[in-house]
Amino acid sequence: MRAWHERYGGQGLTIVGVHTPEFFWEKPYAKVVEATKKLGIAYPVVQDNDFATWKRFGVWAWPTAVLIDKKGVVRFRHVGEGAYDDTEAMIRRLLAEKE
Repeated sequence: MRAWHERYGGQGLTIVGVHTPEFFWEKPYAKVVEATKKLGIAYPVVQDNDFATWKRFGVWAWPTAVLIDKKGVVRFRHVGEGAYDDTEAMIRRLLAEKE
């Protein structure tokens, strides 16, 4: 995510991390701030303590990547690690699309 943020952020890609805690100790705001700083995450990360975003996008596992186009339509989803080439190809495709 960090590399894509750096590579494509200036071309229109917006990455928003969503922190949906698995354990109770992951819920405090201060812990999320601390972790994002420690990991050098430069894009925004929102908290999803009540699983609203998780449910809205039908997420059922960590990590899940969801790519949404300029019109707000989910165009790509990948559950788990991997598929980096496919994900990046879709990022490039979506950025190339006209509105």
